[in-house]
Amino acid sequence: MNIEHGNNAATLTKHYESDIEAIIAKRYDNGADLWTTPDNRICKGAPFSTLESMLMLTELGLTSTSIMENATELILSLWREDGRFQIAPKGAIYPCHTAGVARVLCRLGYTDDDRLKKTFNHLLEIQQNDGGWRCNTYKFGRGPETVFSNPGTTLAALDAFRFTHFLNKDERLDKAVESLLSHWETRKPLGPCHYGIGTLFMKVEYPFFRYNLFFYVYVLSFYERAKNDTRFLEALNVLKSKTVDGKIIVDNPNSKLADFTFCKKGEPSGLATERYQEILNNIK
Repeated sequence: MNIEHGNNAATLTKHYESDIEAIIAKRYDNGADLWTTPDNRICKGAPFSTLESMLMLTELGLTSTSIMENATELILSLWREDGRFQIAPKGAIYPCHTAGVARVLCRLGYTDDDRLKKTFNHLLEIQQNDGGWRCNTYKFGRGPETVFSNPGTTLAALDAFRFTHFLNKDERLDKAVESLLSHWETRKPLGPCHYGIGTLFMKVEYPFFRYNLFFYVYVLSFYERAKNDTRFLEALNVLKSKTVDGKIIVDNPNSKLADFTFCKKGEPSGLATERYQEILNNIK
């Protein structure tokens, strides 16, 4: 397979090129092109949905290619005038959907797009009193924990907001950071989707698909509100304790990525280690 590389081609070694080829080879697996379904469900087929495939390809350095551009146009076509993204043709649109799309588009360089600006304003409008973002769905029933925001959705939103002019200039984001730092103390499952901090959370996962120690520390390292907080530093120290010779060892990759070089289980990941070094640079 011939891969059309962008400006980052020089940084993509043959090592990662095989991973890129494997991801692109999955582009029709969900029933249509660009990793989607015939009815444009861009989150279907994890970890080879449209959004997750785009996230992985950006991690691998692929940006300016016809495939990436077409997939980006597909994602943007699902934007609504109120700033939300309709990731499936029917059903409710939750904050986790919009935040998840926004963080991928930011990695693709669309932070200043007028549509995405409206998306960020929408997210700030629906921010909850506890500082986070909450999806009104009750997969686990209604209990006292469901009145709180979803930490996973909040982390995804902060991952998107770190690309914007709001970063370290808006107290509303400081409040969101505090909600995640508070979760480090309680550890309890919170929000309607029951995001908790337990054994699975503490296993190093890469790439950044879901609420996890590595993703948590990485995003918070961009926020001044977190950098000197003892709770953040505790989380950072846990992550540091899992490194070997300063390298990130992936504990818990997605099982369908078992044969991929960039996130092989139990082995050092060069790209994950670059993200770890970014954390250390952020807190200097």
